[in-house]
Amino acid sequence: MLLISFAVRWMVDLPGSSLLVVSVVGAGIMLGAAIALFGFRRIARHNINRIQAMPKRSCIFAFQKWQNYILIAFMMSLGLFIRRTHILSPIYMSIMYMGIGCALLSTSVLYYKSVLSKAAVK
Repeated sequence: MLLISFAVRWMVDLPGSSLLVVSVVGAGIMLGAAIALFGFRRIARHNINRIQAMPKRSCIFAFQKWQNYILIAFMMSLGLFIRRTHILSPIYMSIMYMGIGCALLSTSVLYYKSVLSKAAVK
């Protein structure tokens, strides 16, 4: 939600017509769908399987491989760098942040479904 809110904040400041904003939102959603389908869903399914196979008492960080934490740190650092240096225009920043935010939000549904299906069984 934070990434999507950044994107919306940049879109409000975009010059031009509402057609530009609609185009940016559409491009962001399409990018998010591609990221979710071809990347994050696979990682989420692996994490869900890992969580289900874990003993009841485990380290809270054990649900992901340690390599994923490196990827997360890299992505966060890259996003902060791009945001602080303004090397991309607000249009591209909005598309990128909307895409990643939508991908994370839609992929999180897999985790919620898993938790709710386990709760329904009990």
